[in-house]
Amino acid sequence: MDTDKLFDLFLYAIPALITGGIAYYFFKQHIENEFNLRKFTLQKDLQKDAFPIRLQAYERMALFLERISPSKLLIRVHPTSSNKEDYEALLIATIEQEFEHNLSQQIYVSDECWSIINAAKNATIQMIRKASLLEKAKTANKLREIILTDLMDKQPPSNAALSFIKNEVSEMW
Repeated sequence: MDTDKLFDLFLYAIPALITGGIAYYFFKQHIENEFNLRKFTLQKDLQKDAFPIRLQAYERMALFLERISPSKLLIRVHPTSSNKEDYEALLIATIEQEFEHNLSQQIYVSDECWSIINAAKNATIQMIRKASLLEKAKTANKLREIILTDLMDKQPPSNAALSFIKNEVSEMW
């Protein structure tokens, strides 16, 4: 007789266990959905707050690229003497100073964008150094002329980086 009672108890327990398992599954799904909803809402709020800061960082990096563009750099930074080495050093120091002023912006832009900006800065410095090594660059004014003439044949490195920034910002919308 104990086995009959045990068997009856087992028959009553099976539906209760199935119901309990289903309830557990649905509550677990509900809790996960609530967690994901809260996480999404929090992320959306953080993104809404961070968007203006990111946009400002891209604006500052665009300004940096415009400022180191050789044509604008040469107009803004005048030689202090006729020595081409001094002028080359002044131009490179100006670019480096501009870059250091904007170093903190790298946390707001993508890694790829930062790499392209860094490459544009280095290419601009390299362009200035190559022009300075030429035989015909004997004075600071002649160096300026050579760099500007070189820009007539090709685009400055900062243009490619600026195009990348514009594209990345347009994808943010």
